[in-house]
Amino acid sequence: MEIKKDILWRVYLVYFLICLMGLGILYRTFQIQTIEGDYWRAKAETYSTELKNIDAVRGNIYASDGSLLATSIPIYEIRFDANLEYLTDEIFYENIDSLAYCLSGLFSEKTERQFRRELITARKAGNRYHLIRRSANYNEVKKIKRFPICRLGRYRGGFIFKQKNRRQRPYKQLASRTIGYDREEVRPVGLEGAYSKYLRGVNGVRLEQKISGGVWKPIHDAMEIEPEDGSDIVTTIDVNIQDVAHQALNEQLVKNGADHGCVVLMEVSTGEVKAIANLKKSESGVYYEWYNYAIGESTEPGSTFKLAAVIAAMEDGHLGLDDSVDTEDGSIQYYDRVMHDSHQGGYGKISLKQAFEKSSNVGISKLLVQSYKDNPQQFIDRLYRMNLNKPLGVDIAGEGAPVVKNTKDKSWSGITLPWMSIGYEVRQTPLQILTFYNAVANNGKMVKPMLIKEIRRRGKVVKSYRPIIINEAICSKSTIANAKILLEGVIQNGTGINLKNNTYRIAGKTGTARIANKSYGYKYDGKYSYQASFVGFFPAENPKYSCIVVVNAPSNDVYYGNLVAGPIFKEIADKVYSSTLEIHQNLADTKDQHWSPREDGSSPMPYVTNGFQKDLHKVLSSLDIPSVYQNPETRWAVTKRIDSTIHVEVRKLDNDLKNNRMPNLVGMTAKDVLYVLENAGLRVKIIGGGMVVAQSIEPGAFISKGTRITLTLS
Repeated sequence: MEIKKDILWRVYLVYFLICLMGLGILYRTFQIQTIEGDYWRAKAETYSTELKNIDAVRGNIYASDGSLLATSIPIYEIRFDANLEYLTDEIFYENIDSLAYCLSGLFSEKTERQFRRELITARKAGNRYHLIRRSANYNEVKKIKRFPICRLGRYRGGFIFKQKNRRQRPYKQLASRTIGYDREEVRPVGLEGAYSKYLRGVNGVRLEQKISGGVWKPIHDAMEIEPEDGSDIVTTIDVNIQDVAHQALNEQLVKNGADHGCVVLMEVSTGEVKAIANLKKSESGVYYEWYNYAIGESTEPGSTFKLAAVIAAMEDGHLGLDDSVDTEDGSIQYYDRVMHDSHQGGYGKISLKQAFEKSSNVGISKLLVQSYKDNPQQFIDRLYRMNLNKPLGVDIAGEGAPVVKNTKDKSWSGITLPWMSIGYEVRQTPLQILTFYNAVANNGKMVKPMLIKEIRRRGKVVKSYRPIIINEAICSKSTIANAKILLEGVIQNGTGINLKNNTYRIAGKTGTARIANKSYGYKYDGKYSYQASFVGFFPAENPKYSCIVVVNAPSNDVYYGNLVAGPIFKEIADKVYSSTLEIHQNLADTKDQHWSPREDGSSPMPYVTNGFQKDLHKVLSSLDIPSVYQNPETRWAVTKRIDSTIHVEVRKLDNDLKNNRMPNLVGMTAKDVLYVLENAGLRVKIIGGGMVVAQSIEPGAFISKGTRITLTLS
C-alpha cells in the first residue's frame, strides 16, 4: 500500500510539473505576442533577408560616327557600416579626423566637423547603414576608395556603394523622341523601347538584409550573381546633319509661329535615316521634342501627293508630259464642291508638266478625272501597287496608318477621285510620303527606312542590318524619268523656284494643305489652318539624299509650302551638300581639262583647299597631283602650292580648340568647319558656298561651348 502511494505521489508531482511548465510556456507565449510583440517584430525585421535584383547597365545608343546618343551613367548611394567587426575602435578613432577632412573636401555641403560628428554618432549608435551621400558619380567613388578607412577594402573599411543607373542623352534634345525611353509603368517609346530586349541586359541577384528603418543593406557573399550588361546599338543618325536639321526647323518654326513641325533626311540608296527632328511649341513658346510627328502623324498631305496621282496616270498610259488641260478661271465644280487654284484667275490652257510645276489643283484634278472617271478602281489599284496603302513597318512603335480609299468603301463619293488627286481624302505620314519620293530618286526601287545599322556586344558586332526592299519597281523606268523631269521643273520653273541655286540641282514638290479637325472640319472660328510641306531629293542629277519638311499650323499669315517649309529644306540641303565629299562631282572626270600640261610644258595646278588631311590625300592621289606631306599622321592640314607641287603642312586646329581658342578657318570647306566647330560645341551659321573667306570671331579669341560664329564662304 505504501509503495502504491509513493508511486501516485510521483505521478502527481510529474503531472504538476508538466502543468506548471505548460502554464509557463503559455505565459511566455502571451508575453512575446502581446507585451513584447513590437520589440520582437522589430528584431525579426532586422534579421530578415531577401534576394534582390541588381540592375544591369543598359547598353549605349550610338550615332553612325560613334557619338553617344544615349548612355547609362552610374550613380552611387554611399553608406557606412559603423559597427563592422573588423573596424576596431583603435582604427576608427585614429582615422576619423583625416576621413572627415577628405569627405568635406569632396562634398562641400558639410564641414569637416559635421562629418566627424555624424560618423562618431553613427559609431556609438551601432548604425550599420549610415548615409554619407545620396548621389555620387563614378569619379567621386574612385576618390573615396582611396580615403582613410575606406581604403582598407570592401569587407574591412565599412563603406557600402549602392549603384543605380541614370539614363542620359549627351545631345539633349537632338532626336530625343526618336531615341525615346523605356521606363517602368510607362509605355516604351522610340529606339529605347523598340530595341529594349537588346539594350536592357540581364539583371543580377544579391542577398540583402533588412535593417532598422526598413532599409535593405547588401550582404556580399557567394550567392551574389553579377548582372550582364546590355548590348549597344548603332543608329544611322548623323549628329552633324541632325543638328543642322534641328536648328533649321526650330528657326523657321519660331519665325512662322507654327504649332509643330518635323524633318526627315534619308539616304536614297539605302533608306538610312540620317536626321529626324520633331519639334512642338510649348506653352512658354519654346520648341522641344514632344511627339514623333514624322512617324506617327498621319494627315492629308495635299499637293505632295500629286506626284503619286500623276505617276499612276502616266504608268497606266492615260497621260503624257505634254498633254494639255484648261485651268479655266482657276476654279472648277465637282457636284456640290468647288475646287480652287491658289492663283486667282487660273493659268489658262497649260500642259501636264506646267500644271504640276505650278501645282494647279484644277489642272491636275481635271486630268485625273478625265483619265479614271470610267474606272476609278484602276487608279486605286495603281496606288496600292505603289504600296501607298501599307504602313512601312518601321521598328519604332506608333506608326500612323496610311489611308487610301477604295471605291467599295462607304465613304467613297463622286468628289473622292478629284480630291484624292490633289492630296485630300487620303492620309499619309511624313515618313511614308518621303519613302515614296525616295523611291523615285532611287529609280523606282522603294526601300524601307532604316534607323539601326548594327548591334554590338562588348565591342563586337553581333547583328547587322541591311537595306530592305519594299518594292523593286513602283513603276516603269520611263515613268520614273518623267517624274524626275516634273520634280526638277517645280524648282526651275514652278512653285519651288525660290529654292533654285547655281551650285547643285534640287528636285521636289511643294505642298500646302488645309488641316481638317474631327469636330469642326477644315474651318474653325472663320479661319483655316494649314500644313506647309516640301519633299524632294538632291543632287537631282545623281540623288544622294531625300528629305521632307512638314510645318503644321503656321500662324503669321504665311502658310505656303515654298515659303514656310522650302527654306528649311534648302538650308539643310545646302549644308549637307557642302559638307559631304562624295556627292560632289568627281574631280577626276575633269583632270585632263584642268591641269594637263600646257604647250610650253607648264602645269596649271588646281586650287587645293585646307582641311582634313585624309580627304586631301585621297583627292591628290586620285588626281596624280605631286604632293609633299609635313606629317602624314596629323588630322588637319593647310596647303601651299610651290611650283608644281602641293605642300601639305600641319594645322593645329585641335590644339586651339582644346585651349578654348578660335582656330584660323580660312580656306577650309564647310564640311570640315562644321565637323570641327559643332563637335566642339559651337553654333555655326554659314553664308554662301565654297571655302571660308571670313570668320566673325578672330583666330586666337577665347571661345566656349555654345559660342555662335558666322562663316562667310565664297
